Amino acid sequence: MRPNVNLIKATLTGALGGLLFGFDTAVISGAIRAITDLYHLNASAEGFTVSIALAGTVIGCLVAGPAGQRLGSRETLRITAVLYLISALGCAFAWDWPSLMVFRFLGGLGIGASSVLGPVYIAELAPAKWRGRLVGVFQFNVVTGILLAYASNFAVREMHFGASEWRWQLGVAALPALGFLVLLFGIPRSPRWSASQNRIDEALAVLKLMGEPNPEAELADIRAALQQEHASAHVPVFRWKYRYPLFLAITIGAFNQLAGINAILYYLNSIFARAGFSQVSGDLQGVVIGATNLVFTMVGMAAIDKLGRKTLLLTGAAGTAACLAGVAWVFNTNSHQGALLWLLVVYIAFFALSQGAVIWVYIGEVFPNAVRSKGQGVGNSSHWIMNALIAQIFPILAARTGGAPFVFFSVMTVVQFIVVLFFYPETKGQTLEELQRRLVPAEN
Repeated sequence: MRPNVNLIKATLTGALGGLLFGFDTAVISGAIRAITDLYHLNASAEGFTVSIALAGTVIGCLVAGPAGQRLGSRETLRITAVLYLISALGCAFAWDWPSLMVFRFLGGLGIGASSVLGPVYIAELAPAKWRGRLVGVFQFNVVTGILLAYASNFAVREMHFGASEWRWQLGVAALPALGFLVLLFGIPRSPRWSASQNRIDEALAVLKLMGEPNPEAELADIRAALQQEHASAHVPVFRWKYRYPLFLAITIGAFNQLAGINAILYYLNSIFARAGFSQVSGDLQGVVIGATNLVFTMVGMAAIDKLGRKTLLLTGAAGTAACLAGVAWVFNTNSHQGALLWLLVVYIAFFALSQGAVIWVYIGEVFPNAVRSKGQGVGNSSHWIMNALIAQIFPILAARTGGAPFVFFSVMTVVQFIVVLFFYPETKGQTLEELQRRLVPAEN
């Protein structure tokens, strides 16, 4: 049995926040040099221009869990769409550097909240058999957004808008943000949220609408899990009983960024410039890397429910470690710059089919129903806090030490391989309720 039209529509809409997430992640790479020149920014201020959005993202992650439990994922996603829209238009019309920072911060709030609630919404709609691939659509949209950002940067550059070029690059995101907002009014609530609010008929209707093979049995399982957690439904996620899911979510979020992925995506044009490529050439290299990211995320999505999450993570860690060591060698020896593009392409391929395809699925799976949104927020906050720190520090270290950041990233991916090998469980093919019983010890 394949996903029906209603499930596909809800999944694609819930995952559209991922496209905006990816677009915002990558589009700054084309605009940062013009912004730096316009406002006469040093390396530290350049890093702050990138990382201010990530500060908003961290707050968005933390607020999204409680908001999602109170209002529901669908309603909270509508708020994120409004934040995306305001941010895109505000960046396009920013009147000075501080105002630009405010609008980038608002966009970060939207990114953080949607990165939590998009995967949660999809996971709570999808049957166990299809959950990995359907939640993976969120990551597919993230990498599609990254590719569109690089392509948009190149297209805008070719239009020769002059001094306003960077405003067009950042402002064009208003179009998909408006589309996201409109589409969110055509999808149902999460059946698990409806059941948690004692809207049983609504929950059953949504399960039937989504094509659940045995909606009554699934609803009974959902209600049993909710009843089991009722006594602790309003307690914080930071409890000893949740230590294992917390460890998994926090470490996978941190390792995602310690592999260097967003530092490379944010500063891709600068990285190529340091290797001697022109700005237009750097934009074209970005399109190649964005396309590679998209293709191999599709490979990872196709394999995630067959090979499993752990196998993909181990394969990716080994491959990215080797590629990052090669990039460090290029910069430390100032030789073989022509190999840089291919090292980064292979790096992106390994990352996309592993961490890129797995992280949002995995964080959404390991927490029990009562704290899933909060737990997703913790894991995403780990990801975004590490992201903000690296985005702030990377341009400073790269300017002073060349290849040192890439040596660090390579070492961290080796550490990731060891931790995943010995401590990460496989989660493929299990319902959320089965995983709850496995990963969270019952209290006496």
